[in-house]
Amino acid sequence: MVQALFGSTPFQTQGGDRIVSKAVGAAIAALFKRSEKVEANVRAEPVAKLLQGSVDGFDFIGQGMLMYNGLRIAVMELYLEAVSIDFGAIFAGQVKLRQPTQATMRVVLTEEDLTSSFNTPFIIDKLQRLQYQGQPLKFSDTEMRITPEKKLHLQSQVRVGDSNQPISLNFTSQVDIEERRKIQFTDVSYEGDSEAVSLGKALIDHVNNLLDLDKFALDGTLLRIDRLRIQNESLIFYGAAQINRFPQMKKR
Repeated sequence: MVQALFGSTPFQTQGGDRIVSKAVGAAIAALFKRSEKVEANVRAEPVAKLLQGSVDGFDFIGQGMLMYNGLRIAVMELYLEAVSIDFGAIFAGQVKLRQPTQATMRVVLTEEDLTSSFNTPFIIDKLQRLQYQGQPLKFSDTEMRITPEKKLHLQSQVRVGDSNQPISLNFTSQVDIEERRKIQFTDVSYEGDSEAVSLGKALIDHVNNLLDLDKFALDGTLLRIDRLRIQNESLIFYGAAQINRFPQMKKR
């Protein structure tokens, strides 16, 4: 794998930071099913510090990332300060931390990302765990968009139990962050008849319990959100990541 990544040029004749940057970037990209663009930059001065596993800083920028569970991320940025890594593991295509580290992060989700993610089997399965009036639900044609008022609008067709007549779910809400880890739909405005409103309220309660970052974080990481902005028809999250160990490559 090392040869495939770096060619046959010896480490000593290349920039060691570039070699490690490529390896770390490839390891992170492997955590995703697909990435349109991945850039990683490891900083070490002098470069010889890398041989002891000392890194002054590390930046990662990924675009158009698709997770193995089907969730989409338009942009992911991670910025780590000084960190200690197992240098020998780099040449096995792995990233191993000698001690936990902290990173600041920026994550962007577009309307298309949100709509695509809410229609994945991963999310649909979680939504359908909600029972309404003692009956299971079936969701289809879910669409999410961001309004000019910087609110989130959701519409979906929901069948209750064995009914062939779907209920048109339609509501608009603010998006807030609680306890730095819970994404919450608040100040909800429902549309439709009483049945649609009742179902919508039940769904909001379910989704607000579901959208906890601790349930979605990659293995070995802890994510926290400090600020949420809605801009250019996108949700932009700013926060921090505690990385106790580098997540393992997803098995195909």
